[in-house]
Amino acid sequence: MANWNKKRKVMQHYDNIATVYDTQYAEEQEAKIKAVLDEIDFQPDNIVLDIGCGTGILFKHIKNSTKLLIGLDTSLGLLKRAKTQAKQCRNVTVIRAEADHTPFKNRTFHTLFAITLLQNMPNPAATLREIKRISRDNATIAVTALKKRFTKKTFTQLLENAELTICTLKTDNELKDYTATCKTTTPKLPHNPR
Repeated sequence: MANWNKKRKVMQHYDNIATVYDTQYAEEQEAKIKAVLDEIDFQPDNIVLDIGCGTGILFKHIKNSTKLLIGLDTSLGLLKRAKTQAKQCRNVTVIRAEADHTPFKNRTFHTLFAITLLQNMPNPAATLREIKRISRDNATIAVTALKKRFTKKTFTQLLENAELTICTLKTDNELKDYTATCKTTTPKLPHNPR
């Protein structure tokens, strides 16, 4: 129940600031997005998820690089703004869903973005488990962690405990967050000859 109460408060907070979100946070969000985009190689057939998409700031950066981009958020206020951004793109759609319980099948996405998400979640480890569940083998995951909430060590441990391979970890002093790109692999089952 405590987890749901925190999630509800976060959702209400973002609903309340939706109309001013871009004014307050767009510059910082753009900087985080640019920090991770340099590390990602998109393919034209990629299916991408922006989990915690907010107002859809990421959409314009990758709309022409992927087959399909889905923005997911719990805040109805933010999603209304993201929907406006999505209408300008042929391959972008938004859905309202909760990051710890997404409506997607296992191994759906080639690339996932979790920008400014983990600090809003009551159990970031559970959130990363869900992200890994819906990631394909060798998927790229771009994730940030607010420096006020996580140390570099705790962020690194969180990613490693989620069995993500850290490819890059940036601690740019200009950003309020650590930024990381990771790869996911599914452990191979032992060969069982018959």
